[in-house]
Formats: sequence, C-alpha cells, structure tokens
Amino acid sequence: MPKLLFSLFLLALSVLHASASIPPNQVVVLYNTNLPDSSKLAFYYAKQRGIPQENLVGLDTPNSGHITREQFSSSIQEPLRRHFTQNKWWQIAKSSDGYQLPVANQKRLLVCMYGIPFGIRNKAIPKAESDKMHLTQRPNSAAVDSELTIFGIHNAPLQGPLPNKYFKKNTNFTSLRELTPYFLVGRIDGPDFATSKRLIDDAIATERQGLWGMCYLDLALKGGGYQIGDDWINKIDQVNWTKGLPTTIDKNKQTYLSHYPMRDASLYYGWYTGSKNGPLLDPNFRFKRGAVAIHLHSFSAARLRDKNKHWVGPILAKGAAATVGNVYEPYLQMTHHFDLLHQRLLEGHTFIEAATMALPVLSWQNLTVGDPLYRPFKHLDGSGSIADEDKLYRSVNLAFRAWKNNPEQIEKKLTAAAISKNDARYYEILGLWQLHLGNQKQAASFFFAASKKFKTNSDKIRIALHLANLYRGEKNKKLATEILEDTLIGRENHPSSTPIKAMLNVINPPPPPPAQPRKQPQNPKK
Repeated sequence: MPKLLFSLFLLALSVLHASASIPPNQVVVLYNTNLPDSSKLAFYYAKQRGIPQENLVGLDTPNSGHITREQFSSSIQEPLRRHFTQNKWWQIAKSSDGYQLPVANQKRLLVCMYGIPFGIRNKAIPKAESDKMHLTQRPNSAAVDSELTIFGIHNAPLQGPLPNKYFKKNTNFTSLRELTPYFLVGRIDGPDFATSKRLIDDAIATERQGLWGMCYLDLALKGGGYQIGDDWINKIDQVNWTKGLPTTIDKNKQTYLSHYPMRDASLYYGWYTGSKNGPLLDPNFRFKRGAVAIHLHSFSAARLRDKNKHWVGPILAKGAAATVGNVYEPYLQMTHHFDLLHQRLLEGHTFIEAATMALPVLSWQNLTVGDPLYRPFKHLDGSGSIADEDKLYRSVNLAFRAWKNNPEQIEKKLTAAAISKNDARYYEILGLWQLHLGNQKQAASFFFAASKKFKTNSDKIRIALHLANLYRGEKNKKLATEILEDTLIGRENHPSSTPIKAMLNVINPPPPPPAQPRKQPQNPKK
C-alpha cells in the first residue's frame, strides 16, 4: 500500500451508523431433539456467541425440510409458547383489537438450527372461498422462520402475508416499542452439519477484519413488472462505488456465463434462474470467506439442504456465509429488497436486522440463512485487524473515502498503487470504475493494462469478457469477437475458456442445423 494511502488508512477513519449487537441473553436457539447434529450445533453456537444455555430450546419436531400446518402447530409453535410462558420470558395480554399477544418480551431473536424444518406446506381451502381472495392472499403456506416472527400473536390470520412494521426502519429492532409482539428469526442451516457450522465460524472470523473483496451484480433485464428487481441491483452498484467497494455488473440478458472466473467474490446479488449456474458450475470456485451471496428466485430455498438444487443450498456449499431465499412463491415485491438489505449491512446492522428491514411482509415465504448476529461491514470505516489478503481492497475503500469529491486524485493514487505494487487488480478496478462512470475509452485502457499484467488464464479471460461487454455496449460486435477469439488462442481446452466460447455463441450464434428431408409415407398395401 502506498505510504500516503497507509497513513490516511490509519488516521482518516469515518464513522459508521454501526448497530449494537443484539444482547446474547435475548437470543433463543431452537434445535431438533430428533437429530443429534442439531443439538450439537445449537450448543456450539451458544458457546461462540455467549448465549446462556437456558436459552436453548429442544423441539420434538419431524426431521424434514417441509412439514404440514398441523405439525408446525403441534411440534414447534405450541411447545415454544408453553416454554416462553413457563419461563416467564413474556407477558401475554389482550390487545385493543382482541388478539392475545406479548406486551412484554425478554427474548427478541430466535435462531433455528440445522434440523429444524423450514417450510410449512399449503393447506387447501374451499375453492369458493379461495376465488374471493386476491392471488397473494390465497396461500397459507409459509417459511417456518417467517411464521415464527409472529408466533406470540394468538389466532393470527393464516391466509396470505402480514405487514412488517420493521420494513424500511433504520434502528435496532429491540429499541422499537411497537415491535414488542414480534420476533426476529434467523437460521443457521445448509446442505450438511459441516456447512452449517462453517457459517458460524466464518461470520465470527470475518467480523474481526471486515468483509473485503469484489462485488458481482447480475441484472435480469426482463423489463415490465420485473424492472423493480433490476432497480434494486442498480442501486447497489451506485452505492458501492461511493463506498469504494469495487463492483462488476453484468448487463447481459444471460446470467453470468458458465464457469465465469470470479475473483475474491465477497458479495453477489443476482437473478433470475431456477437452478445454480455461472461460477457455481465451476468445481474450483469458492466465495471469499464471510461472503454475502444472494440469488433471487421464487423457490431459491425450497431445497435448502441440497447443494445442487435451486440456489440457497449451492451458494452455501460454495463457501458463502450468509444468504436469503424463499421456500414457496413469494411474488417479487414481497421478497427481500436487495438494495435495502445491502444498505443496512453497510450501515453496520446485524444480518438478521438488515434482512428483516428489507422485507415488507411477515408470515410469508422468506428465509434468512447465516449467523443472524453477523455484521460483515462493522469495519467499513477502516478499523479491525488487517489481513494481507484485504490490503488492496482496504486501500481502494480508503481512496474513495479520502478523495470522494476528487475523481482525478482517486485515479492518480490507485494508478500509482498499481505501478508500485505491480498488481493488475488495481487496473481492473479502475477499468470497472470508469465503465461505471460511462468513460468507455478510459475503461478499455485500464482493462488492456490489466490484461498485460495478469498472469493466470482465468484473470485474462475475465478481462477479455469485460472488454467484450464494453464493445458490445458500443455495438462493435467485430471488435468484441476479435478480443474473445484472440484470448481463446492457446486456451481452447482450458476449463476457464468455457465463458469465452459461450460469449462468442451469444455474439455470433451458430447457424441452425440443416433441415432433414421429410420421409414420404409409404403407400399402404392394397
């Protein structure tokens, strides 16, 4: 790191709106007594986060992902209500509108461990009754976790979602008196016990130094009623560059191409395909430790414990520490609003608070998976222990904070860092930034400089893809094709060449196979 950058790194620390962590004595950990690994994980988490052992609650519930409404009530909801009452964790009274609900509440966060069911199946209602309801009011299916946010409210409506009073707030959950009847609910879960345990370890380790690396965004470009999803992602792109968080945004209709060579991926927000693709198909790909990675799809968490199906399981299996998803169809505007979730994380809130502030509804289809107390950006002000792997990203963040009103100075300092450190990543980041600003010529210049400095096939191929996308945006298909074909020479059989070949097929689709002549029917025998 250049000396001036390092000095500013130590001295010019900005203040985050950092949220105080939820007190451990207000956390209740739920585990499945029918699965030894569930209780093992619960006790491990409690020890790591200083949660009192009396706050661990074992539930005799089916060892399956999806359960019926009756099973949810008899094995989770009612036993938990009895436990809260017997231990005097809450005080129940009748509200002005006739509901029995908590008016005092000592516990505010429930954490479901690996082994606790995550989906409540829909219970059919008479068609005549259903036909009178709006489409979104017909289901009574729900994520177990989302239903637990209101488990203290007796006889709450089962059909459809309920409004979330914490939506769009920007303060600690426990500080809002009107939220007394409600709970935050998170989940530490995944394809297996080892993955679930890693979510705890990665969150705690990352909190010591902060989450640093590249952000990858993927637009869907579906238009119409889907535009809101792209708007969320574009807002993340805008805010990231103001914070000095380097970002790649894919503006193609396709998702990130198969085996796309992501590097240092600490953040990912994308949509809209049903099953894992892109980098997740590369057996060697891993997210950076502590990564927050989310792919929006209606059923992204329907197979949470399968590392190959949909998105939540595969994302966790590839090393991410935190994600969100849906167990059944949520409808776009009633999913996590990516831009809000991301903004609240940047402001220092815990993962569960950020995710819940980004949800307009409760008692619906949404899951938050990862250590709920995880605060990935508590050191975005430059504090925390400094790891060698993070120094480049810390220096970029610092440059944008120190000279936020002087783009020429940012470019000058990071170019100097690229030269002094002989690190091609600075050139790539400068290229991405200039592309973000709409300066294609300067972006191309930095990308070419990065290509000359990078040594590995995957890095060179990623830069070629940056350039090809740049020239495609300028309607220069010929130059985009030349860049890709030149990069492919000598790498035809290398695994990282897959996205190059895929991009060439997108730019120049192969001709359809020749039509086969139709066989003439034989005359039937007379």
